[in-house]
Amino acid sequence: MGAMTHDAPAVAATRTRIVALDVLRGFALCGILPVNVPIIAATGPPPVPGAATAVGDPLFWFGLATSQRFLPIFALLFGTGFALLADAAAQRSPKPWLILLRRLLALFAIGLLHLLLWRGEILTAYALVGLVVLLPSMWLPRWAVAVLSAGCLTLAISSGGGGPLLVAGLFLLGAALVRYGVVEYLEEGPVRALALLGLVFAAGAAAALWWQIDAATRNTPALGPAMGVAGLLLAGLYVCAVLLLLTTPLRPVLRVAFEPLGRMALTNYLTATVLVLAAGRLLGLGFDSLTETLTTAGAVLTLQWAWSTLWLRRHRQGPVERLWRWATWGRRPKHRARPAPATANPAGESTPLRDGA
Repeated sequence: MGAMTHDAPAVAATRTRIVALDVLRGFALCGILPVNVPIIAATGPPPVPGAATAVGDPLFWFGLATSQRFLPIFALLFGTGFALLADAAAQRSPKPWLILLRRLLALFAIGLLHLLLWRGEILTAYALVGLVVLLPSMWLPRWAVAVLSAGCLTLAISSGGGGPLLVAGLFLLGAALVRYGVVEYLEEGPVRALALLGLVFAAGAAAALWWQIDAATRNTPALGPAMGVAGLLLAGLYVCAVLLLLTTPLRPVLRVAFEPLGRMALTNYLTATVLVLAAGRLLGLGFDSLTETLTTAGAVLTLQWAWSTLWLRRHRQGPVERLWRWATWGRRPKHRARPAPATANPAGESTPLRDGA
């Protein structure tokens, strides 16, 4: 394979982590777990608003707010992280493609192990789509990546609203945001741009939700595309809202609540399966009510937050993230967290941005 394309603004290899990305990962993790709880426990389908769910049922509105709303954020952030890793690999290795390939193959192996516990896991699918779409895109000019992203998203929506095409489109969109330098400015809090973009997403989401509700109540074939459009627009609105709140005095609160979960997102995604299965079998929970599902998800997330917070005080990464990094770079990473320099904040932003975390 040829040399990787370098069309993103140059950034120093020692640049600190982008806190906003970690917060967004943690936020998305909190949103997707309540949707996954009944699926992991194999007690029912996800809360998708449809003909079988009455509009007056709380499950309808819960599904309207959550179903297919947070997975797009995960997919977008995966593409972003992969592009950041590609930049680091290009700077630090004569064979950056090998590092990226190992990254995806290791993720596939982790996913296969997770598949033994839960057939609905997504890591294997992410790895395969990454191998087919994301890895080759690193050698394309950024305008081509953006065009491919738009094409994949359009085809995904027109064909039903989801599937590998949607994942591919979001992967490519995340990579394009890095290649165009957008991600680098998140910490600066472009308030006006975010507010304007949020208003656009809000207006579009309102129309798409009306479309989805109408398709659901009348049980028409348009439900799939409506849900796909609404999901993307709501996900965009959620992202803009979180990024805007990070520019307010609520930033420390958001960091405390979501950053530990986000920095250990892979570990927490995997351990959530174990904890939900244990709760279902040991405690005899059926997850046949929204209250039980939300209570279980809240308990799991609280436990994971406490563990992540304590773990990150002594370690740079979560245990699974550490293994994944080891497999990616082919050498054992440092285990202990580095002391934060005087210019860094208390959350340890001294961790390098482009180390493929």
